[in-house]
Order: sequence, then C-alpha cells, then structure tokens
Amino acid sequence: MGRYKAGMLLLWVFFALCTLEFKVEAKASSPLEREIEAKLKLLNKPAVKSIRSKDGDIIDCVNIYKQLALDHPALKNHIIQRIPDFLLESQSSSMGVTSNTSSDVFQTWTKSGSCPEETVPIRRIRKEDLLRAVSLDRFGQKPLELFVNTTYNTNLNFHNQSGVIMQDAHLVTYGYNYIGAQANINVWNPKVDKPEDFTTAQMWLKADNGNNFESIEAGWTVNPKLYGDHNTRLFTYWTKDTYKSTGCFDLTCHGFVQTNKGIALGATLGPVSSPHQQQYEINVGIFQDNAQNWWFKVKNNIPVGYWPAELLGNLRHSATLIQWGGQVFSYEVKTKPPHTGTQMGSGDAASGRFGAACYMGSVRIKDYSQALKYPSFVSTHAAEPYCYSALNDAPYGKDPVFYFGGAGRNPPLCA
Repeated sequence: MGRYKAGMLLLWVFFALCTLEFKVEAKASSPLEREIEAKLKLLNKPAVKSIRSKDGDIIDCVNIYKQLALDHPALKNHIIQRIPDFLLESQSSSMGVTSNTSSDVFQTWTKSGSCPEETVPIRRIRKEDLLRAVSLDRFGQKPLELFVNTTYNTNLNFHNQSGVIMQDAHLVTYGYNYIGAQANINVWNPKVDKPEDFTTAQMWLKADNGNNFESIEAGWTVNPKLYGDHNTRLFTYWTKDTYKSTGCFDLTCHGFVQTNKGIALGATLGPVSSPHQQQYEINVGIFQDNAQNWWFKVKNNIPVGYWPAELLGNLRHSATLIQWGGQVFSYEVKTKPPHTGTQMGSGDAASGRFGAACYMGSVRIKDYSQALKYPSFVSTHAAEPYCYSALNDAPYGKDPVFYFGGAGRNPPLCA
C-alpha cells in the first residue's frame, strides 16, 4: 500500500508539472505574447554593442543603415545625410541667462560606454514598456484626442468627451515662413502626479496641413508611462496629422533618422537644476537644410539626426508657427476636478523668475533672410494661468527670457 501511495504521488506530481508546463507554453504562445514579441523585434534592431546604463537603460549601438526609420516605404531609396549643409554660429545663442548657469548637461548612459563608428545609440524597448501602452499600435504616440483649434490659434488645447486634457504655457510667434528655431532650455525634474501623466519643456515647429497640422518637437520630458520612470529625458516628437496616426516620440516608429553616435533620444539628462542654486540648461535647435530635411541639434552645433522631407507635407517648405514652453498631459485638468498635481517646468510659477521658475533663454528663429534672430513678434499664452503660467521678461537693452510653469493643483486658485 505504501508503494502504491508513493507511486500515485509521483504520478500526480508529474501530471501537475506537465499541466503547469502546458499552461506556461500556452501563455507564451498567446496572441498578445506573439504580438509583443513581433513588436519588440521590429523596434529593437540587432546591436553591434550594448551598454547598460546606471539609470537602468540599455543602449543598443545599432548599425546606422539598420535603424528603424529606414524600414519606412517612403525611405526605401533614402541616402542618409551625415552632416547638415548649415552650421549656425551665434555668439548670443551660446550664452546662459546669467553667470550662474551651466550647459554641462550630459546623458547618464555615456558614463558607462560609447558606441563605435558607423553605429547609432538607441534606447532598447522592453516588454514592460509595451505593456504600459494603451495599445501596441499606439506605443510611443501621444494620446489620440480631437484637436479642436486651428494651427494659427494660440489657444492650443486638446479635448475629449471629458474636456481639456493637455495644457500649454508658451511663447509663440507666427505669420512668417520659418526654417529654424532654437533656445537654451532650463533643465528640471518636475513631479508627475499620475502614472499616465507627462510633462515637457520643449519647442514646437508647426505648419498647416489641410484639416490637420504638422509638428516637429524637441526638448525634455518626464513621462513615466512611456519610459517607466520619473527621470528627465531628452526627447523628440513629430506628427503629420495632428497626432492621429503618424509620428511618435524618439525612435519608437519609422521617422527620425539618427546620425550621431554619442546622443541617444529618450535617454536621461543630468544634472538638473535646484531652486535658487546652480541652474542647468541645454541648447536645443531644429533647422531645415537645403534638401528640406529638418535637423535636430543640441549644444548649438551638434547634429543628432533629422526628420526626412519624404515623410512631411507643408513642413517641407517651412514652419509657419513656432512655440517655446511647457506642456502637461493629464485626464485631470481644468474641467475634471480635482486638478492634476503634475508640475510644469520647475513646478514654480513663471513669476518666480530665475532660480525658481523654468526658463528659455536665447530664443531665436531663422527665416529666409538666413539670419538667426529674436522673433519680430511674440506673444504669450497660458490656458490655465492659475495652474501653469507664462511670462516673457524683456527688459530694455537685454535679451528677453521666457519663464513658464507651475505646480498644477494648488488650492484655492488651481483646485
């Protein structure tokens, strides 16, 4: 009898293990798992070398000719441009707001290694990144919402059935044909309240595109849903149809062509500014070349890569509206109390000025005159001035400085 019971126990254990293995295999081969694996294979190209950053990122050094952008049908015969046909030089563009600023901002991953020649650094996308997305199809894209205003209306708010979900506080210029813009962006690490919220400090270059608008964007962001943490990260974005179906953050879709082997889109920036202490800033610029590609460059004359003309519409010719400032996305803004506590900029209001509020200095545009200059006409806009404010400080005889930001929920004014 003892042997019989022992045999039955072994048989039961064997059956349980087989059942468990079957369940694991079934789960691994589920449709969702197969879709995720296919998406990861599409996004993560084979690496020549991989670098594990101290912030947890893995940076893959990918052959420059094997990057995702070149899989786009419109870029089938595209020849990668290595260096733009312009290198703008402007003494004022390299100056900080005051002597207490530093442009010595770096990316964390570069402390752990470097990519070889003929490769580009690409932040590896992981399974958990995809699982946080609303859907695999919209991974890396801004939320799909109805854009209700025209490109030329500076009151740029996004709406859904519940009301406004994106808020800007920005400096804007429009009415001319622009072929470039830049600014020194003050770097902070604002608080993000909800897992689906994000906040940015950035530039937008826009053009009308029929019933839509096109936009190419760059700056820094804190976006836990996309990146999985609350680090301040360098980002780019583009869309051809008002964020409906085209474009994405960084290199998460076909689009941006990376050329620089030392700068990774989506990677952590540091150090960041502290209230009334050392302020850090990074120069960010977007300029068009003679082939109608739009180049993203940092630290004045370091090209990172470009948005190819083949993927653009009216932006091939020029931008007609430029904005500098901050943006907060949340389902809890304005019409749906309580208001989100996600901060913009430093988290302090624009009135706090230098050392307290986030700023953009050395704001410049480039038009067909080929001159890099301060815009001839600017205005400010803040959709929720008690939550996120905007202030253009333009003392006579000095370069204007644009301040923006706020704490979000701050009763009783922003409740």
